[in-house]
Amino acid sequence: MCIPFCGDVGYEVRVFVKIYLMRAGRKSFRPCFYPGDIMRIGNIKLDAPLVLAPMAGISDLPYRVICRQFGCGLTVSEMVSAKGLLYNNEKTFAMLQIDPAERPTAIQLFGSVPEELAEAAKIVEDRGADIIDFNMGCPVPKVVNNGEGSALMKTPELSGKILATMVKAVKIPVTVKFRAGWDEEHRNAEEIARIAEDAGVAAVAVHGRTRNQFYMGNADWSIIRQVKEAVSIPVFGNGDVFSVKDGLRMFEETRCDGLMLARGAYGNPWLFAQLRAALEGKEIPVVTVEEKLLQIMKHARALVDFKGEPVAIREMRSHASAYIKGLPGASGYREKFHKAETLEELGEIVDRYREFLKGMQVQ
Repeated sequence: MCIPFCGDVGYEVRVFVKIYLMRAGRKSFRPCFYPGDIMRIGNIKLDAPLVLAPMAGISDLPYRVICRQFGCGLTVSEMVSAKGLLYNNEKTFAMLQIDPAERPTAIQLFGSVPEELAEAAKIVEDRGADIIDFNMGCPVPKVVNNGEGSALMKTPELSGKILATMVKAVKIPVTVKFRAGWDEEHRNAEEIARIAEDAGVAAVAVHGRTRNQFYMGNADWSIIRQVKEAVSIPVFGNGDVFSVKDGLRMFEETRCDGLMLARGAYGNPWLFAQLRAALEGKEIPVVTVEEKLLQIMKHARALVDFKGEPVAIREMRSHASAYIKGLPGASGYREKFHKAETLEELGEIVDRYREFLKGMQVQ
C-alpha cells in the first residue's frame, strides 16, 4: 500500500473548505475587502492577498521568485539596513536586486533615524522597488539593542516621525510591519496602526506575538482583528499560518485583508498555491514527494546562479531540510544535506532519499 504525502491538504481540508463556503453561502472564499479579485496597496495591484514575509536568510531573490511562481501576490525582501545603504555597503546594495518575475516587490528597510531612512527610501525607490516596507517587528537583540525593529514600538512618537518622513520622501507606497507590542503589559499595536495611517502609510502587517515572545507560544490573532477595526488601510495578518485551514481561519477570525506568510511558507511555497485555490473556490492542489524533491534541485540551481556554488550550497542545506520536513527519514537526511559541498553532491543525496522513500512506498 502506498502512503500519500499531502501535508494537511487532503480530504479533511477539502471538506473543511466546502463546509465553510456552504455556511457562508458562497461558491468561493473571499477576504472581507477583496473587490473584483484585485487588491491594492497604494497604486500597486496585487493579484492575490498573499504576501511572502521578510525573513533573514530565506526571502532572498531566488526564493521570492519561487513563491511568486506558486501564487504569492507580493514578495518582500530580507530586511535591509538604511545605514548600510548610506555607507554604500556593497553587500547591502546587492540585497536591492529585484527579478521582474517576482514583481510586485517590496524592499524592507530597518533603522531608527528618520532622516537616514528617508534617504535610504529614495535609494530603494531609485533601484526600482514597487513598495517600501519598514521593519518594526524584528525581535533579535542586535537589532533591538540599537533601538530598531520591534524596539520602536516603545517609542510611538519616533515611529510616527520615521514613517511620515519616509512617506514624504518617496512616491511609491510605504508599508510597515510590527508586532502586538513589546510585551504583555505594553500591547500597543492599535496605537501604532493609527499612527501609521495618519503618517500616510498604505498598509500594515501585524504579527500576533509580542517582542518578548519572539516566536514562542501562540500568536494572538485577536490583536490583528483589533487593528483591522481601528484603521481603514489594508491589514495583513501574520503568525501561525501553516496550512490552508489556518489561513482561512485567520481571514474569518480577524477579517484581515490579506495574509503574510513567514515560517509556514519556508520549504513550502505550495501553501501559496493551495491558499489561492481555496480563496478562488478551486480544487486544492496536493503536493507529492516527487514535487518536493524536484523543487529542492530547482531552488538549488537558481541559488547557484545567483550566489555562486559555495555560498548557494551552504544555504541550501537548510532549505533542503525545510522542504523534507515531516517526511519519513527526514532527520537522517537532514544530516546528509548538511554535509553537501557541491550541487552534484546535493543532487546525489536527493536521489538517495528518493530511492529511500520509494522503498517505503511514499508518494
